[in-house]
Amino acid sequence: MPTPAKGTRLGGGAAHERLMLANLSASLFEHKRITTTFTKAKRLSPYAERLVTFAKRGDLASRRRVLGLIADKGIVHELFTDIAKAMENRDGGYTRITKIGNRKGDNAPMAVIELVLEPVSPKQAVVKEATEAAVKAAPVEEVQVEEVVAEEAAAEETK
Repeated sequence: MPTPAKGTRLGGGAAHERLMLANLSASLFEHKRITTTFTKAKRLSPYAERLVTFAKRGDLASRRRVLGLIADKGIVHELFTDIAKAMENRDGGYTRITKIGNRKGDNAPMAVIELVLEPVSPKQAVVKEATEAAVKAAPVEEVQVEEVVAEEAAAEETK
């Protein structure tokens, strides 16, 4: 387990921060997007992404590990069935944080943190396939160019 971040905690001690992050992540998985302060959203993002990574594994040990952090079995079930299936082709970056301005009462910077449930853009997949195809085709093109040059040289010699 990594050592916790040094400095002030979100609202108190380390135990309170762990509980707060667990509750925020449960709300995030239940509602798919929540509004909170920007600082809490930044602390929540790696925590929630780690839980999604466990859910993508899908084994019993991962489910028990997540159940140790999030008490609601219904939310854990939704995480492992719906959210993990939506994220199966995505390699990280499961959350998105968007700043929305300051809160009226205390002027705290607010943000919306949401799960990125859209599929990975097909354009990126096409570009990746095209670059792989270009790499495979590159040696063939060089051989064809050398053959054409050799044929042109032979044609000039016959003239």
